[in-house]
Amino acid sequence: MNIGVIGVNHNSAPISVREKVSFTDTKKIEAINSLLDKDISEIVILSTCNRSEIYVRCENIQEKINLLANFYEDFFDEKEIKNYLFSKIGRDAVSHIFEVTAGLDSIVLGEDQILGQVKKAHEFAMQLGSSKKVFNKLFREAVTTAKEIKTTTKISEQPLSISYIGVKLLKEKIGCLQNKNALIIGYGKMSRLTMTYLQEERIGNIYLANRSHGKVSNISDQFQNVIPIQYDERYEVLQNVDIVVSATAAPHTVLKLDKMPTLNHRIYMMDIALPRDIDPNINTLDHVVVYDIDDLKKIHDENDVKRNELAGIGYQIIHEKIDEFIEWLESANIDPTIKSLNEKCLEIKEDSLEYLFRKLNLDVREQKLVDRMMESALKRLIREPIVKLKQVKDKGKRDEYIKLIEELFEV
Repeated sequence: MNIGVIGVNHNSAPISVREKVSFTDTKKIEAINSLLDKDISEIVILSTCNRSEIYVRCENIQEKINLLANFYEDFFDEKEIKNYLFSKIGRDAVSHIFEVTAGLDSIVLGEDQILGQVKKAHEFAMQLGSSKKVFNKLFREAVTTAKEIKTTTKISEQPLSISYIGVKLLKEKIGCLQNKNALIIGYGKMSRLTMTYLQEERIGNIYLANRSHGKVSNISDQFQNVIPIQYDERYEVLQNVDIVVSATAAPHTVLKLDKMPTLNHRIYMMDIALPRDIDPNINTLDHVVVYDIDDLKKIHDENDVKRNELAGIGYQIIHEKIDEFIEWLESANIDPTIKSLNEKCLEIKEDSLEYLFRKLNLDVREQKLVDRMMESALKRLIREPIVKLKQVKDKGKRDEYIKLIEELFEV
């Protein structure tokens, strides 16, 4: 099975490494176009805050995985990246994409966000023409299976999102969040979830800074204690808050060390973005404690046990779906032979009809009837061998039969 994956994720590399090899859409286009020129048939790049992974289908898969390791190093100009790369080929690679899509390979077991991210990564690859028959089948099956797992197990209903764990960590460190004030930077899904969880903790005021201020100007309609501020005011308001949570899609830090004011009270900062929003050096300041995504891996919630039990059901579903995909993939190898047989039948039919119509004085209706009868007869001739061929489970035996058919029919 010529399918493989290589990259870094939260299991193989710390955040300081992952953020250096993050793919923007522009970089995805550049990378995919470059790799298609290296005899790689299909490519999907999945880049999120916790992973940067390249999925490929090609001949000589192990050779190409080695090539991709060098590609990562050269493309991002990171000489040490090879120390953190993981790779899988064959069934292990297929299993990986199923597990990733279902949220079973995430920091937060069973989280929802990755499903949409995988779907978007696949759609992006299809638009570039780098996901074709096999990967279209693989990724669609992975998405469908992930939805089945979530519906069957309800695993995502256990409140374990990044935002939830972030708020849980802050509460653990501070003791009580009631009447504390917070600054939220960014207005994406994670930020909105964070505000919801903070509300449940009876937080005081929440100052909300977003680069596009118009998007948050009417936020008070949804949250009574949220105060929208201009993005440039984010440093000024630090004097009034106890908590900072930043979750933007910015490619650079949004809180910089040299712009930080002198603080006389303790502030806890939670950076749940990648690349990181908050300069890690801010952690060296007095009265400031900065946490990032990797710190969330250290938090264990009481729902972990339940989620792991549900994950076991998910793995069983995935195992069955992978068997079905591999069976489909192996049967797809028969397609060229079937196509050749059909073309051979068409060639015989056309040659025969040309001779018959020359010798017989048939009208148009009679010619169409003869045409259909001959086509039907030829298809009957090859239908049974094709059906039998598809039923053969043993790959070695099937390959022998394919070779025999090709030799006998000269296709």
